Amino acid sequence: MKINAVCIGHATVIGGKNAKTGIVKHPQGGTVIVDTAGLAGDSICNRKYHGGPDQAVYGLGSLDLDAWADELGHAVEPGLFGENLVISDVDSRTIAVGDRFETDGVTLEVTSTRIPCSTLSLRLNDPGFAGRFRTMARPGFYCRVLRPGMLRVGDRVACRSFEGPRITMPDMLRSLKSLSDGERARYRAAPISERVRAQLDSFVP
Repeated sequence: MKINAVCIGHATVIGGKNAKTGIVKHPQGGTVIVDTAGLAGDSICNRKYHGGPDQAVYGLGSLDLDAWADELGHAVEPGLFGENLVISDVDSRTIAVGDRFETDGVTLEVTSTRIPCSTLSLRLNDPGFAGRFRTMARPGFYCRVLRPGMLRVGDRVACRSFEGPRITMPDMLRSLKSLSDGERARYRAAPISERVRAQLDSFVP
């Protein structure tokens, strides 16, 4: 397992939107610094829903991109979906909250999944793409940075599975409102993002 791509993006306007977005990301050569705020040089524009310590890095697996290439009928370049990292031999359907990705210098901990929005549809120039992305159920994973450092293409990566309750990325695509009391307790026992935790708390009767 290794890093196939490290991607950052600059604020730009897409699809006639009035607001800027950082979703348009491109692979980087050389070394990129990552800290608790994310990758150096990467733009986060809508901080209500994106960025912050619990969504510092967004990752996808190479197997996810392969599946999307089959679905779309053409090669998928790293960064197309706004991801910062592409990790080889990873299928995001199997990744759970609390799993850790470790290189020699960096440790990332999975906190939540990516919920597709209209900006993703604009990026793909397909009004229905957000729904298509959800149905595909390969949503990728947001991470907090436990150990800041340097990332570069080719870095070896180890995945350490969380030993507590496994809440996979497809699990997190479900509406939080639909969770049973037992499922809510299971979520709270995992190192979920503060955004998700706050949403869970807001649904308590």
